[in-house]
Amino acid sequence: MGIGISLGNTMESSYASDRDDWVPVVGNNTPEEYEMCWGAVKTNREIINGIKSEGFDTIRIPVFWGNMMEDDGTYTINPAFAARVKEIVGYCQDAGLYTVINIHHFDEFIIRHHSTEKCKEIFTAIWTQIAEYFKNYPYTLMFENYNEYLGDGRLNEKRKVVDLPLEESYEMTNTLNQAFVDAVRATGRKNEERVLIVSGYWTNIDLTTAPEFIMPKDTASDRLMVSVHYVDNSCYWMKKIGGKKWLRYIDEQITLLNKAFTEKNIPVFLGEIVARYPEENFDTEVTDINSAKCVEIMLNKLLDNGCVPVIWDVNDNFYSRTEYRIKNDDERSMFREISEKLHSKQ
Repeated sequence: MGIGISLGNTMESSYASDRDDWVPVVGNNTPEEYEMCWGAVKTNREIINGIKSEGFDTIRIPVFWGNMMEDDGTYTINPAFAARVKEIVGYCQDAGLYTVINIHHFDEFIIRHHSTEKCKEIFTAIWTQIAEYFKNYPYTLMFENYNEYLGDGRLNEKRKVVDLPLEESYEMTNTLNQAFVDAVRATGRKNEERVLIVSGYWTNIDLTTAPEFIMPKDTASDRLMVSVHYVDNSCYWMKKIGGKKWLRYIDEQITLLNKAFTEKNIPVFLGEIVARYPEENFDTEVTDINSAKCVEIMLNKLLDNGCVPVIWDVNDNFYSRTEYRIKNDDERSMFREISEKLHSKQ
């Protein structure tokens, strides 16, 4: 699957918040209103073809799914919204990209409002619809169940998020992951063997590699991956990028992933990693502050250990959706070098 990039702040955009009992309507309630409400341009074939030509092999499309959905308790996905997702997936498949779609942010909205059992019912309904919609698609289309909210808290009567006890958080995580696998497999056709990507607890490496996290049972053999995010998140916020602590921390996190998953033939999907490091996040011991060089080090470490790294990107950030290229020339050269090396091994 090489290196991936996200189509961020696009099909997962919405204005749902903890103050809302249901998802607010945006503009004229059309797919394009939601696609563009966080500043993205409308996705076209040229954007996707450009992503492929820049050396990416995988694209992750976060999707809210609750946009344009009626508040009637059925959780029926709006056909027009689904058709727009299908159109973008079609661009990606035509370009030869491995394509990953998920439930993004809507998982947080549902989990905060409902018990684990109710969430299981709701997500089973949603994933059954998504799986039915795409069940004849090639295996280059993959499903990732949720984003970053598995195991997190719920709203109390004062609309404050209350953390769950650790045992209950893991129970929720394991229950909803199993519900996802069961729902997709039950739809048959290519979904019986499609690769499914199950989300870790908060997609946090330490929490997901703990023994309390249990991979779902599956009727297919060797068709599950596990999704975690940001292999160096701690060092990023502690402003230690580029230093010895950063290098050691990445290696320690990868070792955890190897022992928990890779060595057991469960591939690791790094669904979100940074595209660049701001100067202020570097360690004070670093004299050569070079974001592209550090991203290269991180990418090579992940790739050398069999992980699939996916850059988190939004409109006009790392990749320009109007010029159809990686914007910064140093980053572009670095990325192309890694991509060409990967392709030469195939």
